[in-house]
Amino acid sequence: MAKFNLEGLGTALVTPFKADKSIDFDALGRLVDFQIESGVDFLVVLGTTAETPTLTASEKKQIMKFILNRVDGRLPLVLGVGGNNTAAIVEELKEGDFSGFSAILSVVPPYNKPSQEGIYQHYSAIAEASPLPVILYNVPGRTGVNMTAETTLRLANDHPNIIGVKEASGNFVQIMEIIKSKPAHFEVISGDDGVTYPLMTLGAKGVISVIANAFPKEFGKMVRRCLKGDFHGALPHHFQFAELFNLLFVDGNPAGVKCTLHTLGMIENELRLPLVPTRLSTNEKIHAIVEQLNKTE
Repeated sequence: MAKFNLEGLGTALVTPFKADKSIDFDALGRLVDFQIESGVDFLVVLGTTAETPTLTASEKKQIMKFILNRVDGRLPLVLGVGGNNTAAIVEELKEGDFSGFSAILSVVPPYNKPSQEGIYQHYSAIAEASPLPVILYNVPGRTGVNMTAETTLRLANDHPNIIGVKEASGNFVQIMEIIKSKPAHFEVISGDDGVTYPLMTLGAKGVISVIANAFPKEFGKMVRRCLKGDFHGALPHHFQFAELFNLLFVDGNPAGVKCTLHTLGMIENELRLPLVPTRLSTNEKIHAIVEQLNKTE
């Protein structure tokens, strides 16, 4: 199994839509090129930010093929493969074609609220079936259940192809325990843009980012300074986005970042139900911040 370096800035790509809610592949292509030209380290395809639950199986395959062709090996790709039916995920991993992808990102099963043992067995089944390295994703605010440090470390120690965790629990004590006790092959990365800086001061190795869709160069500066241990130099870049961190999520993700990308002229401000665009008040605040950020560049 090929190795994947889970370090630096990964962008959780949005799925641009047209006014008729069809996929805007022209905008998606521009966004992919923008990310690569801005120096991101890897892209996450069909994650939460891509509005994956609203995409059909056919659309998912179209997006995978399109991005593989557009990237053409220029940087690594991580594919979101998750859900709350373990057997279905295992079947997908055994029968699917993952050529061109470097790793999979799989979320803690949502809605079912499994026990810690259930989470462990779920990921163990995925690890045994996966042809690619596996990244865990802990986001209790979305899934309804937290994967504890004990469970994360148990998985990391028992399965060499589980290479890291995207942590979005907001529980710093838990995350510190994982960083302190993890095996050498396993990395912790932030799943929340707003806490990436403090987590990297504790030993996290990067982030899978939403804000990087719109500001990959600027946010990447912070991540790279942190990786070099220049936390003093990274801090102004962190504070530069302090207000935007909150605005991107106040009306749900990816409503905020799609509003931002629309303000930048990159995509239409279209989402699929049950998600809707940001409120006018949020839109106005985002527009003002984007204008200010553009002036300072």
